[in-house]
Amino acid sequence: MTATVWTNATVVTCDPQNTVADAVAFDGGRIVAVGREDEVRSSVGPGGEVVDLDGATVLPGLIDTHPHLMHFGALAEPLVDITDATSQREIAGRVARRAAEVPAGEWIMTTPVGEPHYFLRRSYRDLAEGTLPDRTTLDRAVPRHPVFIQAWAPVTPNLCAMNSMALERLGITRDTPDRVENVWVEKDEIGEPTGRLRGSVTNYYSDSEFMNDLLRRMPVLQGDALVPGTERAMQTANQLGVTTIYEGHLMAFSLIEVYRWMRNEGRLTTRVLCSPEAETFGVPWSEPPLDLDDYVARLARAEALVDHSDEMFRIDGVTVSRYGPCGPGFILMRDPYLGPYGEVTTGRSFVSPDKIEAAIRHCDQHDLRLNVVTAGTAEGDHLLDQLEALKHRPATTDGRSWVLQNFYFADPDRVRRVAALGLAVTTSMSFSWGKGELVRQRFGEHLLEDLIPLARLAEAGIHVGCGTDWGPKNVFEQIALAVEPRYADGGPAKTDGVNPRQALAHWTDQAAHVLAWEGIGSLQPGHHADLVVVDRNPLRCRVEELAETQVIATVLAGEIVAGQLT
Repeated sequence: MTATVWTNATVVTCDPQNTVADAVAFDGGRIVAVGREDEVRSSVGPGGEVVDLDGATVLPGLIDTHPHLMHFGALAEPLVDITDATSQREIAGRVARRAAEVPAGEWIMTTPVGEPHYFLRRSYRDLAEGTLPDRTTLDRAVPRHPVFIQAWAPVTPNLCAMNSMALERLGITRDTPDRVENVWVEKDEIGEPTGRLRGSVTNYYSDSEFMNDLLRRMPVLQGDALVPGTERAMQTANQLGVTTIYEGHLMAFSLIEVYRWMRNEGRLTTRVLCSPEAETFGVPWSEPPLDLDDYVARLARAEALVDHSDEMFRIDGVTVSRYGPCGPGFILMRDPYLGPYGEVTTGRSFVSPDKIEAAIRHCDQHDLRLNVVTAGTAEGDHLLDQLEALKHRPATTDGRSWVLQNFYFADPDRVRRVAALGLAVTTSMSFSWGKGELVRQRFGEHLLEDLIPLARLAEAGIHVGCGTDWGPKNVFEQIALAVEPRYADGGPAKTDGVNPRQALAHWTDQAAHVLAWEGIGSLQPGHHADLVVVDRNPLRCRVEELAETQVIATVLAGEIVAGQLT
């Protein structure tokens, strides 16, 4: 045996006994021993590599159950990155540098300014000028290329900006109305467009056919960005300690085939579980709604793809959804609430209830795992009614629980019903952190105590896996938010936190249970050698220090994929 042995460490195994060891050994991509250093050395015998970790902590590779890595990576890949720009001059300089690299007339597009995905800690408002540059500023920097500074969902209303060539390409002139639907075309004192558009101008879930038409006429989605963008996003996830992802939302069949190709080419740096979406919506290039026969055909197509035999890439189940996000006023609620422009709404259903019913029947009859993206009180209660009508726990014959994804508003009765049905849950502390103030303003303070109540779910015995939702984020900040839930303004949340072991479990052994993927999520002999070396013990450090945890190295199947060990 030529095992690698890590010693002088705190090894948090996340096994059923909550074992904490001081050494771990792995060989051939598998864990071969965990325990006291003398026991581990003895079990593997002489030879191999011994690495002294100098007191660092070893954790199981982290599992992100809702990252949207491919979506985020592919959309961001071709863009000029201005997320950290501090002024309009800096933005102009960056787009000018890109213009020098590409032929005249080619689109130059940028990210938004600020921190994705909610842009609460920083946004375009924090530029020195307090807003995005207008067409005049952009024209001086880039006169021969159309320029588009994007606005990303889920923030509504939002702001985007263009230069004169972009306005001309898109047919936006002084004759364009000042307001089209919920898009406001900003104009100067003589009536000419300034290049800035406000309102429902996000890259998806804009709910504006006018804006969607503009987006379809720009190269927002670029096929050749899929692989490099996904690789870049995976590398960032690796640097944050992530070794497994669950791509279970908005995954078109074609995107899953890209992941399959990457697996076959040896280009995955995380394990990937995919679940195809029966019907996608919300993006400018979405297909028209399917009729029921075509919808059921999609369910059968998903059934034919199920494969959990591979160690790196798996497909399991089918995903269905009815609603969109809170920001644009799409979430389906029992009680009326305020939309982004002060209008009263109860939300919007993108997929009809009879299609969800058809999915439930199909999955129950064909032993197919069902994943339902559900958040609002109205569609959540309707869904539970439909599932309870089965008169038995919905799961596959081999025990893989059906999954509720997101699950924003979990009052005690809804939690009781979910537990009785044996459903698993994926959710994100980003939702309560990022949407807390929005819920307070539009839905009412009383709902804050039901917004991502992890402790309530844990007390009910529900298996919960956590995720970042849209792009790689600091997992250890997410773990800290699980221990002490807070809103983006720094104030404490209205829900109770869980203990550090439970918080870590939502990214390790609990998440592995939700994915029904054996051999990940804990460090035990025979399990995959997916490990993360960090500079502190998340079970022992102060919660204020958790978010500052530094990943020293990430190991997938026994090989370092991020960082290094010296």
